[in-house]
Amino acid sequence: MENIDAIAALQDPVRRRLYEYVAAQAREVGRVEAAEATGVTRTLAAHHLDKLTEVGLLEAGSRRPPGRSGPGAGRPAKVYTRARAERSVSLPARDYRTAAELLAEAAEEAGLDSGLFAAARRRGAVLRGPAAACDSVEDAMELLTARGYEPHLESDSREAQGTPGAESAGSPVVRMRNCPFHAVAERFPPLVCGMNRALLEGLIGEGGPVRARMDARPGECCVVLEPSKNNED
Repeated sequence: MENIDAIAALQDPVRRRLYEYVAAQAREVGRVEAAEATGVTRTLAAHHLDKLTEVGLLEAGSRRPPGRSGPGAGRPAKVYTRARAERSVSLPARDYRTAAELLAEAAEEAGLDSGLFAAARRRGAVLRGPAAACDSVEDAMELLTARGYEPHLESDSREAQGTPGAESAGSPVVRMRNCPFHAVAERFPPLVCGMNRALLEGLIGEGGPVRARMDARPGECCVVLEPSKNNED
């Protein structure tokens, strides 16, 4: 019932817009910002944000405005982020997560990594359909969005840190805020993250202008996409 109540809370169009806005940000969001972004009053935004927190879709905290501290700074403002817990509804009840974990455990114990990765690449190609390999990171982002990865562009952090092997300065890197396999990946990271990379390689097309590589970062997908070396000038 808890998951049903949480998902039912999104039926309200204003509440859904607020949730989608907060979920799309990689940071805390205040009431005023959320209200302005969704075109509602601060009071209405506060009401719906708190309701979303009550049903577990958002997490709430507090922070002081930048540059204000000490006596006279006022009360900390309430801020919101997307909740880390996953929500799903299946009627009647189904338990695909346990099945996925058991299969992952068996594959890991039997050393079936290469077979799993090959199957994942084939499935990615099937999901891509008859289209050729992605021509650009922007094309890849469209596919990732449709698959629920929540992609966003960043500059290559290796270049900024002077890490050996970095791509050319300013190279765009596609990071993903959501991993569709997060729950299983937490228990079997090498196996599932490798599977995810192989799936994405099949989805974007191997040997094309865009490539996938591992670059794990807390709270995000362990795979990133970037222009291929063979596509550089």
